[in-house]
Amino acid sequence: MSGPCAYDRPRRIRRGAALTLVFASVLATGAAAGTWNESAEGAVERPVRTSADGRAERIADRAAVERAASEAMEDGKSGSQAAADVVSRSGDRWSAIYSPGEFEGFQQQLDGAYVGVGLWVRQAHGGRIEVSGVQDDSPADRAGIAVGDALRAVDGRPSRGRPVTEIVARLRGAAEDGSGEHSAEAGTSVRLDLRRGSRSWTATLHRTRLRTQNVTTERSAHGLTRIKVAAFAKGTGEEVRRAVRRAAPHGGLLLDLRGNTGGLVTEAVDAASAFLDGGLVATYDVRGSQRALYAERGGNTRVPLVVLVDGGTMSAGELLAGALQDRSRAVVVGSPTFGKGSVQMPSELPDGSVAELTVGHYRTPSGRAVDGRGITPDVLAESRTEKRARTVLSGLGGGS
Repeated sequence: MSGPCAYDRPRRIRRGAALTLVFASVLATGAAAGTWNESAEGAVERPVRTSADGRAERIADRAAVERAASEAMEDGKSGSQAAADVVSRSGDRWSAIYSPGEFEGFQQQLDGAYVGVGLWVRQAHGGRIEVSGVQDDSPADRAGIAVGDALRAVDGRPSRGRPVTEIVARLRGAAEDGSGEHSAEAGTSVRLDLRRGSRSWTATLHRTRLRTQNVTTERSAHGLTRIKVAAFAKGTGEEVRRAVRRAAPHGGLLLDLRGNTGGLVTEAVDAASAFLDGGLVATYDVRGSQRALYAERGGNTRVPLVVLVDGGTMSAGELLAGALQDRSRAVVVGSPTFGKGSVQMPSELPDGSVAELTVGHYRTPSGRAVDGRGITPDVLAESRTEKRARTVLSGLGGGS
């Protein structure tokens, strides 16, 4: 398998950090404590590139971002804030600026581990911050915090109207001055003010080192194997390949990518290698240079396969679903996917902060653009999706 790595590896950005299809928009699915990407806002003069069908695609200009950061520092101002302003004005909703501590947390999550309390949060109507997910057996889970709870304050600082990235940084204990290289250590405490309906309460949680469980496998008595992939962190591709090797040879596979928030391109390609015997997985462009991603040979091409998707299937999840669909390896069942087909690469700014900027867009093996369009399932199923998928799989000769 050939896979891209981030270009221009300066100073403190870790060697080997991979090209990413960044983990989704916080407005759509929230941001994990340790993983985030905030949608940029603003509408002024913006660099524009046009796709083959004439649709405008907004991409933050790297040179302008770096120039703004350098000029701000020369004037004694915040380079990262100046860079963030340029990204905001560009209209590129996937590019973002991170402090060193924030980016380190982002990289830790891509590595499958982070220090935190096990909360996912999102910004709801009116700027309210609410819990969108709770990790099993985490400090948040043991404290009884549930999806839908309003997070009113973190360590006494109100949350309403604040960027999700800022709230996540507080949950993880990241340095406030933007100069920190890491977040708080395991064992440190954080105080949360919460509300559920008419009930308000305060919970003090102690951060711990958590591992993300991105792949779960279930097997039925009939030999069917269901593989659920939540995101593509480091090692996810090998976990999928291991699950496929252990599956019953004639039972059929359900690959559940619903709600998949994306992640590392190389891991999505590695997962595709579990089902393909080599060949093209996707093409992508980096500033006009066309590149291709290929699966390794030797995948299981015989076992019947159905892929489940929905509106929460994003980026690397869409890349995998689109590849298996185009290669006629799987029947895709569910509802249209989110439509995030852009790729990002990190570069370090003069003040040590990191610009995660959009560098291009990818296409499926047949040449379909995903950005703004998504993947349309072969079988549309807005409700009772899994039951419909099992029926389709049965028709392909798989178990039920």
